[in-house]
Amino acid sequence: MVVLGARRRGVRFGALAAVPLLLTACVAPLPPHGFGDPPAVRGSAPSGLEVVATDLEAPWSLTFAGRTPLISLRDAARIVELDPSGEARVVGTVPGVKHGGEGGLLGLAADGAGHLFVYSTGEDGNRIQRFELLGEPGSLRLGSARDLLTGIPAGTNHNGGRLALGPDGMLYAGTGDAGERESAQDLDSLAGKILRLRPDGSVPADNPFPGSPVYSYGHRNPQGLAFTPDGRLLASEFGQNTWDELNVIEAGKNYGWPTVEGRAGRAGLVDPVWQATPEESSPSGIAVANGTVFIAGLRGRSLLGVPIGEPPGAPWGGTSTVLEGYGRLRDAVRSPDGRLWVLSNNTDGRGQPGDGDDKVFAFRPNSR
Repeated sequence: MVVLGARRRGVRFGALAAVPLLLTACVAPLPPHGFGDPPAVRGSAPSGLEVVATDLEAPWSLTFAGRTPLISLRDAARIVELDPSGEARVVGTVPGVKHGGEGGLLGLAADGAGHLFVYSTGEDGNRIQRFELLGEPGSLRLGSARDLLTGIPAGTNHNGGRLALGPDGMLYAGTGDAGERESAQDLDSLAGKILRLRPDGSVPADNPFPGSPVYSYGHRNPQGLAFTPDGRLLASEFGQNTWDELNVIEAGKNYGWPTVEGRAGRAGLVDPVWQATPEESSPSGIAVANGTVFIAGLRGRSLLGVPIGEPPGAPWGGTSTVLEGYGRLRDAVRSPDGRLWVLSNNTDGRGQPGDGDDKVFAFRPNSR
């Protein structure tokens, strides 16, 4: 089958034999099985690292519908399904997507009950839609769409775009300030926020601002959302010139942008639990596995591991570099079998594509 929107159309899916690689902290080797070629060692990599898929063009988000991986292709506005036989195919094209700069087809989240939530840029701004996901693995297709939330401010940069379904059954979305920094502090604007919706698009009665989907504010460009085992919501956020952030999100709280960037210790503003320079990180997707937050870095071109700290709110330390040498990394997701899947992003116009880019990698994290 042909993968439309992929550069060379040849996508591999499978597991590879473990090979001796650098930096084994936070990971354990996988037993040999499946097929494929091991990645060339160009930097730090966890033991047992596998190349799951290759030749994707401008991939942005990875999610699992049951055990089936789905990937959004930002510029082509297509959703790609991968299956265990090594085939890849297009599930569907999201209509009305307007690509430009960092906009396009962005976040995906599947609820396991036949719904696929999609964040994309349209003619009138960013929007969140819910699609029926029809068919069986290997022949999935998009059904009817329902607009859950439209009119989210869009720009050439800072569109946010990550979606996550919480343990409370609610849908969470990160939105950027769309280049209008003061909008992050405006509670009447959907820009620069973490939003919280019911899966049908209605506003939960227990949201912090009555009748509003706004859950937290003061964000510049949050592109990573994940939950800890005890239900805390984490969000990664691009800084401007000084500090990228990892925040523990609480209802109704102000996370400071554009008043502050990074830890400031100001009354009424929530400090991040972890920060790094943009050169070190520029964080996009995040995943939680075995007591660690894994942060996919674009400018930093690495996957960082940050141990979850206690007590809540105290600074988190002990950062390690888990994966590097494969260019820009856009997303990190825990798969149903417990492995960590990482999506590279070298074909988005800002990277330097290598042979087979873009790729999906997988490995199994160790327990802490």
